[in-house]
Amino acid sequence: MSLPPVRSVTLDEIKAARERTKGVVLRTPLVKLDTGNGGLDIRLKLENLQPTNAYKIRGGVNAVAMLSDEARKRGVWTISAGNAGQAVAYAARAAGIPCKVVVIDSAPQAKIDRMRALGAELIPTPFDVCWRALEEHAFSGMDGTLVHPFDDHNFIAGHAPIGLEILEDEPNTKTILCAIGGGGLITAIGSAIKAVRPDVRVLGAEPETAAPFARSWAANAPQTFPERQTTFVDGAGGSSIIPRMWERMRPVTDGAMVVTLDETRQAMKLMAEKARVISEGAGALPVAAALSGKAGEGPIVAVVSGGNLDMKKFCELIAI
Repeated sequence: MSLPPVRSVTLDEIKAARERTKGVVLRTPLVKLDTGNGGLDIRLKLENLQPTNAYKIRGGVNAVAMLSDEARKRGVWTISAGNAGQAVAYAARAAGIPCKVVVIDSAPQAKIDRMRALGAELIPTPFDVCWRALEEHAFSGMDGTLVHPFDDHNFIAGHAPIGLEILEDEPNTKTILCAIGGGGLITAIGSAIKAVRPDVRVLGAEPETAAPFARSWAANAPQTFPERQTTFVDGAGGSSIIPRMWERMRPVTDGAMVVTLDETRQAMKLMAEKARVISEGAGALPVAAALSGKAGEGPIVAVVSGGNLDMKKFCELIAI
């Protein structure tokens, strides 16, 4: 299968995506996290407040809106652990077109239920098979248009206004931290930031159990992470950095950070206690990285990418 060449997301494309999606996407708030006297200046970009409780709705709405009439007739499909699936299903339902989701079979039940409620047809599939489909942009039996959950120019452009919003709300931002799964979010935010404020650092955050970006950063080349473990951080941490995504990510990022699962749980707990924010594991990775002190001085913006998880599971995770 021949894929279009990778190219940079331009500021004009980002502004156009912002205008295109403004009727659906929420301009999420940037709030200060109480870290105590003398604590770090950490701001939370609350993408968990989106209609699907995750940032992916930005890309889903933008990508579906830009489909041709012919592509719409064939319907859409995607590959997801839950958040991209909800985003594409939400956009497809609004457009009146069918949607299928090749869903990772270890996805949380809360995400599965929400995708079904949005009208998506689900095809549960093991993680390794899903990751291969992500690399190949293909899955047997799919006849619609693939809206790739990260290696899709229009999907990425849809997320990028997050970067503009951050700088509008806190012009003195020094560092922005994003969780990394496939790399679409950090590519999007990095593209916006480097277009207008190249001095602001953009760092990726991963769990210790699945950290291919940190490995790739150290090697300055895309790497695999075959020892990947499935954990509650289901929305981040892949088994590799796909070379096409490394090509997108590397020019607009400034480094990688790895945090432990315990640090991630502590960050989830702190956000709940201090800001009444419900975050899934992936959404807490940037906060955990910021709290480590290794991201430097503030203002540090941690992108809380999503809050889709079962409440019983959330309570178990923060009972530490």
